[in-house]
Amino acid sequence: MTGLNRFAGHRILVTGAARGIGAAVARRLTEEGGRVLLTDRDLPEAGRTAAGLRNQGLAAEAFACDVADRDSVEAAVDHAVASFGGLDVLVNCAAHCTPDLPLFEDQPDDAWALDLDVTLTGVHRCCRAALPHLAASGRGAIVSIGSVNAEADFGNHAYSAAKAGLVSLTRTLAGHAAARGVRVNLVEPGTVRTSAWEGRDDEVDALTALYPLGRVGEPADVAAAVAFLASRDAAWITGTTLRVDGGLTAVHGGFHAALRPHREARRASEGR
Repeated sequence: MTGLNRFAGHRILVTGAARGIGAAVARRLTEEGGRVLLTDRDLPEAGRTAAGLRNQGLAAEAFACDVADRDSVEAAVDHAVASFGGLDVLVNCAAHCTPDLPLFEDQPDDAWALDLDVTLTGVHRCCRAALPHLAASGRGAIVSIGSVNAEADFGNHAYSAAKAGLVSLTRTLAGHAAARGVRVNLVEPGTVRTSAWEGRDDEVDALTALYPLGRVGEPADVAAAVAFLASRDAAWITGTTLRVDGGLTAVHGGFHAALRPHREARRASEGR
């Protein structure tokens, strides 16, 4: 438990909340006093996650939602509003990532379209459905989960393009929503230890060396950033992208590593 109570009385909808970052976000916001509707295509798993939170005395319930389907999104928003009496916060965590094929030209249209439809257009659908209710609340906030893939080449062409689109959507929607009292921000995580990396501990260990802070991220790291941006502590922040990446995109460790032996040799030759 955080000891904070920034979301007391807040009505919150989280997409992609069955597991991973979405589940961690739901936990963090309920621990801080919010009432959270956990939505996901995997309703049984979302239900188990919500039940676990309720067993700890936290206010959570689950609802099926496929962000690739407009009717499903609108049903989820309507359910949140009916159950909670309104909506104050929307957190967009749902995404889809199709592994790249060895050759870019072999990627089929349907794989490209699916990543963009879920990861980018899904956020558009959720924001469109939720925005009137967020505006009516008087303290509305939208936080979406992006990725450092939007900033540099970490693979996954379609997923990366979709996450880059979220950076632009965050800015343009923030400009539109500001006059309606709704803030819109984005969190960009680096590598986060979720089920997507299950059975790949060797890869995670290899990536750890790239992070200046000495580790990959945990879902709770991202959830803490989401909680800040969704709260009134960020009341004068909108249209921003907050990188939660352990310094990955700020420090080029490979550059320094490549030069280090040469610098050390030069110092030795100079007697320093």
